[in-house]
Amino acid sequence: MAPSGSASALLSHVGSQRMQLRYGFNEIDAWWHIGLGPHRHRIQRRLRRMGTDVVRIFVFDKPVPDPMREWHLFAAYVQAVLDAGAVPMVTFAKFHPPHTNPRNLRAYVERAKEVVWGCLEQWGGERVGDWYWCVWNEPNNVPVGGGLDYPTYRHIYRELAGALQTMLAPHLGGRKARIGGPAADTFQPFWLDWIAALVEDIDERLLSFVSWHRYGDWRPVVPGSSIGFDMLGAPDAPSDGSYRRLLMGQTPGYEASARAVGRLLAGRDILNVCGELNTIVSHDYAVVGGLNQSHFGAAYYASALIHLIRGGADLEMRWTATDNDDAYGLITPQGDATPAGIAKQLFAAHVRHGDLVYFPADPGRTLDLDVIAATGSDGRHSTVFVHSASNSVHIRALDWDPALAGAVHVWRLDAGTGARAIRAPFDGKISLDGYGLAVVTNNWGVPLEDGDWVGATPETLR
Repeated sequence: MAPSGSASALLSHVGSQRMQLRYGFNEIDAWWHIGLGPHRHRIQRRLRRMGTDVVRIFVFDKPVPDPMREWHLFAAYVQAVLDAGAVPMVTFAKFHPPHTNPRNLRAYVERAKEVVWGCLEQWGGERVGDWYWCVWNEPNNVPVGGGLDYPTYRHIYRELAGALQTMLAPHLGGRKARIGGPAADTFQPFWLDWIAALVEDIDERLLSFVSWHRYGDWRPVVPGSSIGFDMLGAPDAPSDGSYRRLLMGQTPGYEASARAVGRLLAGRDILNVCGELNTIVSHDYAVVGGLNQSHFGAAYYASALIHLIRGGADLEMRWTATDNDDAYGLITPQGDATPAGIAKQLFAAHVRHGDLVYFPADPGRTLDLDVIAATGSDGRHSTVFVHSASNSVHIRALDWDPALAGAVHVWRLDAGTGARAIRAPFDGKISLDGYGLAVVTNNWGVPLEDGDWVGATPETLR
């Protein structure tokens, strides 16, 4: 279908760019639910509907199957990712110290090679050649990654990446393997130094992506002493509404981080990957207070996505896809979507890799709105409005994006819609009740629940 008049306006809009961001997830602690659980097929369908291209999985760390002793479980874990229509990012983290011990490093590299060999045997080189391989996880974070210094990490990276490239090269047709790191923790000072040094020190044939992790905060929503939380000398977070405003104030930082990394990568064939993101770092509901998964979490995530797109990131990987009865995931072990999960489905359905996108200018200095407009080659045109405040807001959508003159309906997710999105005819105006998002579109039919194409035309259902 040729673009409509409104879509043509977007195609010629000054400042438009191709959407280069791909969507992904970390799927770690809930590996059993996606791999072998009774609701795994429903979870996998959710991942497909969230536009998931890459899923990061772990070996040698976290409570995941040990491929050396439980290959059948590890294989089920990987197969679930493939069945969801994605490719794995296998993360080799980590080995026991001392990390400078040559024998420890050799054992680590040999174990990793065994994993790659097993994958090649089970799934074949043509498929495995498209997978991603991450060396370590947060080496600059003492409790998570062992607190490596950069020279030690660089040596580990060179040894493992060289071994992986050698094994995978016969299956790549001259391409370099998708190997990267360091999965840096951006809470740590000088995190960008790690990426700057890695880009300069590693042969580009052994470095396909650099990754970094960004969260809004790590402090509890309540005073740390009230739940026995070690604040490590830091002050308690501001209370209630002030903390929420502080967290929402962090989302432009995703754009700044992506741009900073992008400048280090300029002119190089290396992807810019936000390898973990979420609102607050914790599995514990007492710490998070629902802010990762609620309508607040929906607005935070959608705002972060807009800023990552603006900043030129190539891949985002939310921590996590499925929760393990914890405070992180977008999908429950039963395959139900949280409000933040519904937000991801709406966003991914209307802002897709390869779309032409732009960011409409604010007609009235409405500082609590983040907006992105997108069009596809088939004339699909949508504009996403993300509201990052607790008050109600009323929006004259055509003042933001005149190309919406041809839109037919609006999807809304906010406090008034509960844990679902509601579609209504578009009459030029949008209202949002607190944190949430709205999508105005000319695109019919978005799958929100199993077997339910909400708002689909009969032609769609054939």
